[in-house]
Amino acid sequence: MTEILSPENIEAYQYEMIDFVLANPKCALWVDMGLGKTVATLTAVGQLLDCVEVRKILVIAPLRVAKSTWPDEIETWSHTRNTTYSIVCGSEPKRIKALNTGAEVYLINKENVVWLINHLDGAWPFDTVVIDEASAFRSATSKRFKALKKVIHRSNRVVELTGTPAPKDMLGLWAQIFLLDGGERLGKTMTAFKQQYFQPDYMGYNWELRDNAKEHIIAKISDIVLVLKAEDHVQLPFSNHIPAPVVLPSDARAIYNELEKEFIVKLESQDTVVAMNAAVLTGKLRQCSNGALYTDEYGSYSKVHDTKFDELRRIINRHEREPVLVAYNFKSDKARIAQRLQYAEYLTDDPEVIARWNRREIPLLLAHPASAGHGLNLQHGGRVIVWFGDTWDLELYLQFNARLARRGQKSSDVLIYHISAQSTVDEVVSMTLETRTVNQNELLQAVANDVNSRLLAA
Repeated sequence: MTEILSPENIEAYQYEMIDFVLANPKCALWVDMGLGKTVATLTAVGQLLDCVEVRKILVIAPLRVAKSTWPDEIETWSHTRNTTYSIVCGSEPKRIKALNTGAEVYLINKENVVWLINHLDGAWPFDTVVIDEASAFRSATSKRFKALKKVIHRSNRVVELTGTPAPKDMLGLWAQIFLLDGGERLGKTMTAFKQQYFQPDYMGYNWELRDNAKEHIIAKISDIVLVLKAEDHVQLPFSNHIPAPVVLPSDARAIYNELEKEFIVKLESQDTVVAMNAAVLTGKLRQCSNGALYTDEYGSYSKVHDTKFDELRRIINRHEREPVLVAYNFKSDKARIAQRLQYAEYLTDDPEVIARWNRREIPLLLAHPASAGHGLNLQHGGRVIVWFGDTWDLELYLQFNARLARRGQKSSDVLIYHISAQSTVDEVVSMTLETRTVNQNELLQAVANDVNSRLLAA
């Protein structure tokens, strides 16, 4: 039986979040993963419900977070467990039924935002919108952003939650801030934002910040953004990153080198793999370093080597009595691992899989970073993560690691293994992740500094 927590279990820094949400009808919580944004938001919403300031709340979240994390949090806390909620996920008939169910909180996955707005056909009954993992709306050209911006101004309160507001660059801030203020701070259009604060490179493809632009952007938005860093408030488990380098066998190295040089290679299976351009080549090289190459558009693949699998098995044997969470990037990786280790299970949409993992009933769980990268509480199930190959996506990388390295983790350290093929694109991915992490940390620190300086001057 899940332990029921009370308001006495809420930390002081979480009350800082609660107060910020109550004081700022439209705001963003840029708060590190694992610091309890969900219960803080639920507590603030609960107070607003009690005083009848809000009546109907829409929570937009990643699918598994909408189906598992928010319901679990609602039912875990004594002061929120009476909040009524409806999960607007699944087939269209199920979604329609859930929407027509009387509730205070409606939980929907981000992929169904466009459907929701089209289905409501001009109606918008939600006085409050919570966007969990708001960075999913950072693209101003995405259908979900374009749909939501048409109606969100009709909600009196909007709360955005994310620990990774700018995983790639600061261009992604415009859309997120626009959903809060309609363009008041960073401009009415993405084009105007880019022209004011950025300049294109000589090719015109990449946009770089103008001198002092970052400081101007931060000053514009810091009144509606609360930044909390984990190291300032809690003692999180130490993330121990452990390199697990492997050397490609000679035949696999020959395939990799030929593909890299010629953009084409013929495999022993007689399949020919072609990379039409540099972007496709990068993906093919990542597949090759992991051990298999796709040979057609239907998902067929041919094995190149088992070197990474052998290293994975050594890591699993090293932690024989501990559950292991494996991050994979390609379906061929998942298929080959499951074929050799038949006791492996997959992370699915079924909340019971998460519950069984947290009860330590699953010794080996395979998960794609995009499926387990946001909001899931997996810290009770183990402390070992293995990256079968790192991802380019900084946001997914940070979020995935934070599934175990968060509050509630019983171990003092989380072990994060990185299986990397030497002298391959794997090493480029690792260096890119390190650089992007530094850039994002600089942004978060700058916003926090700006807020502090204004408070001191007041």
